Amino acid sequence: MVIFMIKSICYFESPGPENTETLLKLVKERSEELNIKDIVVASVSGRTALKLSKMLPDANIVCITHHAGFKEKGKLELDPKIKEKLTRKGIKVYAGSHALSGVGRGISNRFGGVTPVEIMAETLRMVSQGFKVCVEITIMAADAGLIPMDKEIIAIGGTAQGVDTALVVSPAHMNSVFDLRIHEIIAMPRP
Repeated sequence: MVIFMIKSICYFESPGPENTETLLKLVKERSEELNIKDIVVASVSGRTALKLSKMLPDANIVCITHHAGFKEKGKLELDPKIKEKLTRKGIKVYAGSHALSGVGRGISNRFGGVTPVEIMAETLRMVSQGFKVCVEITIMAADAGLIPMDKEIIAIGGTAQGVDTALVVSPAHMNSVFDLRIHEIIAMPRP
């Protein structure tokens, strides 16, 4: 007996913030269909995480933002007032080293060449930037102990501003990265 599912994938014409509202509606639908309560979202400003919390008030939302020093030495980009608002709403905020660059990029910047992790990141970008971000923030949230490791989660990422990609993922830690499984693409920009 052959068992299969037929599901639709939303392909946006191009990446960008204009896809955010539609993407969040699709995430809400799929999270309810699959009863997924754990959602990881890349949100440097925190705005997307706040929008998501209004749509899914009972979800365990983890907001992944840029690490300190990403743009300016020693500085976080997330406004402290927004971070406070996020935490009051029960949203976990994490600012840590990017799983698919981090120290490897520092080595490449100093000495040239490329690290295996950077090759992995670039390979994921062949699908889309948001696809790479979804994988990366899942690893980061897993390593920070902010999501369960025994359940599927939804990861939401994008390209520069807003979000345009969502995946259903079984998380893995950095030290077992190849155990991470991408089960479904909810939406992504068409390359």
